[in-house]
Amino acid sequence: MKSIRLREGRERSLLRRHPWVFEGSIARGGADPGETVRIEAADGRFLAWGAWSPSSMIRLRAWSFDEAERIDAAFFERRIRAALALRQRLPIASSGARLVHGEADGLPGLVVDRYGDTLCAQFGTAGTERFKPLIADRLLQATGLARLYERSDAGVRALEGLPAQTGWLRGDGPTEVAITEHDWQLTLDVASGHKTGFYLDQRDNRALFSRWVRRLGCGRVLNAYGYTGGFTVAALAGGAAHVVTVDSSAPALQRVQAHVARNGYDAARSEVLEADVNRYLRESLQAGRRFDAIVLDPPKFAPTVAHAERAARAYKDINRLALMLLAPGGLLFTFSCSGGIGPELFHKIVAGAAHDAGVDGAIVERLAAAPDHPQTLCFPEGEYLKGLVVLKA
Repeated sequence: MKSIRLREGRERSLLRRHPWVFEGSIARGGADPGETVRIEAADGRFLAWGAWSPSSMIRLRAWSFDEAERIDAAFFERRIRAALALRQRLPIASSGARLVHGEADGLPGLVVDRYGDTLCAQFGTAGTERFKPLIADRLLQATGLARLYERSDAGVRALEGLPAQTGWLRGDGPTEVAITEHDWQLTLDVASGHKTGFYLDQRDNRALFSRWVRRLGCGRVLNAYGYTGGFTVAALAGGAAHVVTVDSSAPALQRVQAHVARNGYDAARSEVLEADVNRYLRESLQAGRRFDAIVLDPPKFAPTVAHAERAARAYKDINRLALMLLAPGGLLFTFSCSGGIGPELFHKIVAGAAHDAGVDGAIVERLAAAPDHPQTLCFPEGEYLKGLVVLKA
């Protein structure tokens, strides 16, 4: 087993069981991409078993902090079954669920979602890539399913020196699948949808939005960055009279209308617009439009802390416009999925947006990802999705 020696004093994060080691912490050693190595402190003490990634700024990702553990087929089977056991204890009101959530499940770089009878996986690191066939087999054995589609096409693959790869790893068949979520019927395509096909992390927030729309009697709703209309269906289920869904993707908007019909709602209650959201918000303000409820669920503006300042300006601008478009007493569900924007900073951004808009509001709830996207105590970076429920004064 090859060993990687850290610089003096750089072992502290591993001693706290944080799984990442950055390039600047390495004193000496190397290995093949994805190879399992022994990570040692400067004095030779064992710290962890990890996967070596020579192309990434994150050179090591820890598999295990137990010196007696071996990183083999049995290891991956244990970790996968533990992840599945956790989900069985969670209230997941859907036939779609996140089964493996990377570092939070002790499997850095691996994301696995289940959509009905189909698994969809992302192998995002050199370590998971090296064990891909073994992991694929163990996933099917643990779930009892026969189909596994690979969506290893996220940008992080390039940082790992890995090419994008997509397609059936196990089984085959149509990539269009249907799921139930709460009382709703939704569809997705694991081959072409965002991430692995759908935003499962917003499942509980969609149900909450539906309840708020009903509670407040929101008639006119705007779903900005609406993708395939999960929040649109939620608003209609909550009794909204008219929902405008804005997105830059025509195929996504076609699926919005299909979802409206699939769930039995009158097509006249749903309007879709292929447009730039920021431009639509400005044009709506000039046109004097007003909404009783708005969802702002934009894409990732700040993938890292280095992008936070520029992203903060973008988040502030869209929230300012949304708050101005809300009718008095209106409801704002606003989100950031940027890892580089923490909850405290996001709160400050929305507060600054309200100040610039000349309005005030009450934060009545704070939101996060659904519980099948867990965040562990030792890995705070896992808290990527954060949201606020604001009632405009």
